[in-house]
Amino acid sequence: MFTLPSVWNLVISTLVFFIAAKYLHRYLDVREMPKGVTRSILVFSLASVMSWGSGEMADWTQEKIEGPRPQLAQSSDDLSQLLTVLGQGQLSSELKN
Repeated sequence: MFTLPSVWNLVISTLVFFIAAKYLHRYLDVREMPKGVTRSILVFSLASVMSWGSGEMADWTQEKIEGPRPQLAQSSDDLSQLLTVLGQGQLSSELKN
């Protein structure tokens, strides 16, 4: 199930992206790879993968420290039950149509 990333995930992955892009540009300059679209796509792709991996590690670490996050509404049935309890049953029947 899709969950929103934590603040630590966003901060760490952003930092890792820019650091990785800088070092990859330097590495490719040393290797004398000509600048162009292919090089830019390569740097972007590799920096994105490294950024994603670091963000996942941050979420995994946070989950190990704090425990799993509670899940919110899991299905439309849960939402309709919640609306019925709140006295908005008519709204839930309109959502189904």
